[in-house]
Amino acid sequence: MDARDDQNKHDSGEPRPYRGRFAPSPTGPLHFGSLLAATGSFLQARSNGGAWLVRIEDIDPPREVQGAAKNQLETLARFGMVPDEPVVYQSSSSALHNAALGHLRARALAFDCACSRRDLPSSGIYPGTCRSGIPPDKTARSVRFRVPGRPVELIDRVFGQLSYPLREICGDFVIRRADGLFAYQLAVAVDDIAAGATEIVRGSDLLESSPRQQVLFEALEAPVPRWMHLPLVVDKSGRKISKSTGADPVQQARPARTLAVALEALGHRPPPGLRSLESLWTWAITQWSPERIPVDPFEI
Repeated sequence: MDARDDQNKHDSGEPRPYRGRFAPSPTGPLHFGSLLAATGSFLQARSNGGAWLVRIEDIDPPREVQGAAKNQLETLARFGMVPDEPVVYQSSSSALHNAALGHLRARALAFDCACSRRDLPSSGIYPGTCRSGIPPDKTARSVRFRVPGRPVELIDRVFGQLSYPLREICGDFVIRRADGLFAYQLAVAVDDIAAGATEIVRGSDLLESSPRQQVLFEALEAPVPRWMHLPLVVDKSGRKISKSTGADPVQQARPARTLAVALEALGHRPPPGLRSLESLWTWAITQWSPERIPVDPFEI
């Protein structure tokens, strides 16, 4: 039995009902890479007879674009992806984030840190400066998570078994920033626990975040979800398609044609005769197989 199979069970030993999610940041319209992640997570939930949820990750106000969340939800609906439960906004979960931080402090797994980025070595790896206490001439700025000395073993449905020695890769990482905002890693883990997520399906650009989140799940004494990371979408120069690179949004694209390309990127090329959204979704749900998802980036 896969380790994730065991971790995705109730205390009674019965498997937990499948719950997947798509969690965009409201920093602009959905681009094709985001649509690919939404499609993969939607298909994985539907093929497992489970619930598909949407969470808007709006805890970084300086990066938020007004109206982006509404635009993203409208785009998902236009492509036939409507969440099974009310949309959750991450900014409404501050009480959960604070409670989680308190839990980590109580277990001596979170500590105050006085270091800024300028204080880190050129590698960017935190050397543990404040692990045993803040130096006398310094003041607390952020809060860091105390990573384990052992490598984090992670099983991904697409990329296989992976090992991450976090102390060598990043060191103790920030979970509450110097500006008082909760960092991505903690907020995501806490909200996925609250949602009862049994599997995290997203782009492989977030693969290296997963070991950090896995140790947070463990530290918060919550079941660790399965992991599935989908291929990156890149342009002809090999750059990742994203909002920051000015990628064309999918708003103006024909939904059925764009969905067919997304399915092809996920290793599921539809038959030529399928031209409507409904027929494409019906075919994709019945044919969906994570084993067919490629590791290599998809070029558009």
